[in-house]
Amino acid sequence: EEEFKWLLQEEVHAVLRQLQDILKEASHRFALPTSGSGGAVKQENFVLSTSGTDQVKGVMTLQGDALCQADVNLKMPRNNQLLHFAFREDKQWKLQQIQDARNHVNQAIYLLMNRDVNYQFKTGLEVLKLMDAVMLQLSRARNRLTTPATLTLPEIASSGLTKMFTPTLPPDILVNFYINLNKLCLTIYQLHVLQPSTTKNFKPAGGSVLHNPGAMFEFGSQRYEVSHVHKVECVVPWLNDALVFFTVSLQLCQQLKDKISVFSSYWNYRPY
Repeated sequence: EEEFKWLLQEEVHAVLRQLQDILKEASHRFALPTSGSGGAVKQENFVLSTSGTDQVKGVMTLQGDALCQADVNLKMPRNNQLLHFAFREDKQWKLQQIQDARNHVNQAIYLLMNRDVNYQFKTGLEVLKLMDAVMLQLSRARNRLTTPATLTLPEIASSGLTKMFTPTLPPDILVNFYINLNKLCLTIYQLHVLQPSTTKNFKPAGGSVLHNPGAMFEFGSQRYEVSHVHKVECVVPWLNDALVFFTVSLQLCQQLKDKISVFSSYWNYRPY
């Protein structure tokens, strides 16, 4: 019983402090100025290219959770014609995944800070509940980075992203940006219009993170088929750090839960 009291009064707080430190580090990695810090977030440039071919080359400028510049060159497979398009000066593209992940981390930090050093945990169950709540936020943060949204081709075609570029994207090109684990990914779809005579086998594709050549869809009053897909990506080192911090934090939470559970099961078997 003494040992359990010590666990609740001392060790639990030591773990909570450790978790706060790790998660604050994770939060800093998202490098977004909180209302108090005032400093602007630094811009980072990432070069994306396809290995082995020079089909697609791009330079992306990431500032926290916003793509503030994207400059893309695409060599068309059919005629080797070079297409160049870049974000308009007045446009930025928010990466919702990064924004959401950061919000979940901050929510976890908030839960931990609510139980300050002077707070006295009365029962093991109370600690388990807190750990579950923190783990839920951390799992959500991690899932936002590891599972990009599945989109249909009409959703990609009607997304605001298509209006971001100058010169305007040709009607037979679609683009999509997303985060996958620790990578920033750019996908370019080349389309061709299906003639009315060939649409007897028309089968619209469902939602997917990455569509394959041959995928069909209808947009406006036109039916299209994907003829080529180009995917380029680059590693964003601080996203890698954040994912490591999430993993370490989740392990710490689980270890504390296991310790509490050992005592709880002992209590349940007591004859009095």
